[in-house]
Amino acid sequence: MDTPPSSAPLNFSIGSVQRETGLSKDTLRVWERRYAFPQPDRDAFGERTYPLAQVEKLRLLKTLLDQGHRPSKIVHLGMDELRALGGQSGGSAADTDDASEERKDLLHYIGLCKSYQFDQLRRDLSQALMRMGLFRFVVEVIAPLNAMVGARWANGTFAIFEEHLYTESVHIVMRNAIAAIPQQPATSGPRIMLTTFPQESHGLGLLMAEAIFALEGARCISLGVQTPIIDIAQAAQANEADVVALSFSSAMNPNQVLEGLADLRSKLAPSISIWAGGGSSVLYRRPPEFVRVVDLHQVRQLIEEWRNRHAA
Repeated sequence: MDTPPSSAPLNFSIGSVQRETGLSKDTLRVWERRYAFPQPDRDAFGERTYPLAQVEKLRLLKTLLDQGHRPSKIVHLGMDELRALGGQSGGSAADTDDASEERKDLLHYIGLCKSYQFDQLRRDLSQALMRMGLFRFVVEVIAPLNAMVGARWANGTFAIFEEHLYTESVHIVMRNAIAAIPQQPATSGPRIMLTTFPQESHGLGLLMAEAIFALEGARCISLGVQTPIIDIAQAAQANEADVVALSFSSAMNPNQVLEGLADLRSKLAPSISIWAGGGSSVLYRRPPEFVRVVDLHQVRQLIEEWRNRHAA
């Protein structure tokens, strides 16, 4: 039976805060000096540690910065004021009610997360997968459910540990489903290497893409998340990849997305394609000409196009 986590204080190192919020270590130190927030504790070695409440506020601040707010105007605000500001700005927090109205059936899974019933969450997700099949499960359940969890993560109604436990539960269900896909002949589809850039720690989008690629006969090689660009290029060459597929969440800085893609392109052989997808709006506003922006519904078409180009 699942039980709520211990009430013992939870502190994060500065590196963990950087990964959780998307704010750099330099930014955290500058804000500490300039705005007197955050106010980290110190561990036995004199290193900064950040209480959970401060991390949750930093996460919300990062969302508002991405919406165009200036730190000097919002760092001093309380959580209720920040959440209200996020709603006024049209951010994802404001969309939570609409998403819930559209997919009330998915609130069942949210409720299981909030009551710490993660074993039951995995069972119910697995049953939905068996009823619907993998493609429909990914597109009709996991994709919108991720958006609902992400909105609650951004507005602070989902704690960090709740989001992590949800993510782990989906990983378990999806990995089992991918492992059950019958292996296709080596010539059936492209060799696709999947990963994210070092600044991107969110991996559910990558896992969803891998599932759909595998269903369509691609041979998938997953490097996991946060792979340095030079290592992506070297791994693609060593594994004779046809495609490097990358996932970008809305939390990643748009400039890092575009600069990283250009850097990767310069390091890859011309024969290796780059496919990218996810929630980063810059991919759709300013897609680089050398990148194919991929929607999950387009995967079948992409794989078929690749087969036609490489037909003997």
